[in-house]
Amino acid sequence: MEASSKIRVAAVFATMNRSHVAHACVMALAEQTCAPDLVVVADNASDDDTVELLNGLTDLPFPLVVLPLIENVGNAGGVDAAMEFAFARGIDAVWIFDDDSFPTVDALRALTTDGYDPKVVRHSMQIDPATGRYTWPLQVAADDGYRLVHAPEELAGCTLIKTRIMWTGALVSRYVYGVIGRVNADLFIRGEDEEYPLRMEQSGFAQEGVVASVLKHVGPQNLLKISILGKNLFYEAGLSDWKLYYKVRNMVWLQLRTRGIIRAFMMSLAYAYIGVKVDGCHRWSLIWEAICDGWSGRLGKWERHP
Repeated sequence: MEASSKIRVAAVFATMNRSHVAHACVMALAEQTCAPDLVVVADNASDDDTVELLNGLTDLPFPLVVLPLIENVGNAGGVDAAMEFAFARGIDAVWIFDDDSFPTVDALRALTTDGYDPKVVRHSMQIDPATGRYTWPLQVAADDGYRLVHAPEELAGCTLIKTRIMWTGALVSRYVYGVIGRVNADLFIRGEDEEYPLRMEQSGFAQEGVVASVLKHVGPQNLLKISILGKNLFYEAGLSDWKLYYKVRNMVWLQLRTRGIIRAFMMSLAYAYIGVKVDGCHRWSLIWEAICDGWSGRLGKWERHP
């Protein structure tokens, strides 16, 4: 095993009360043929044995830093803290994970070879181990814009592909971070994964998928797609209240901020319609609250978060 060459890479992720999942992610990173130079785990005030389990690990091929946060700041806040810590210690690029995304052994090597450019945001490809398909549909460049790609066989023969709106598995350089800034921690969860890549795009940074760099990451079980004004909207049926709240609130807020009133209004209608149609009328008050908070810009941790 060797340390990452050319650039110093930190793998970063947030976790909460999933000690064995976080442990599995760290151990997958330890098995890399090209090891990261640092791993930073932001612990969102877990009350299980996460901090103790991770701090007890020895003989790792990298320094492991566990940041014990005093309160739950969500995935957005946790990853923000981990990224800030890593860059403050001279790291050249951070590799963003979810705690349940597990890299295959050559994933980092593939990302950092073959002409790495700090002004291009490369990313790993997330594959659901149960289906062999991509965890989330990929937006891949096509002649008329972008097309959705669902499975690796659709990219047979490709090595690098132009994509957009990628978060988990993204390798964000110090240069990109210096231009676009920190993660918006107020999104808490289920929003930073679209808002941060969109800022990359708006700042002119290309996003590039490396087909040989793979993360095993379980995908949503009940993902529905609807089209609105020529754009795709994905809805996960049966989400818990808090996950649905953040998803709707953050997407409405993001549309209003980046696409304008009409786009935000149409997205609000779409979420209201599909949420009630798919999950039932009992979701209406929750969706309405999320829409109103998105329109008013009321971000941060939901007051009814469990």
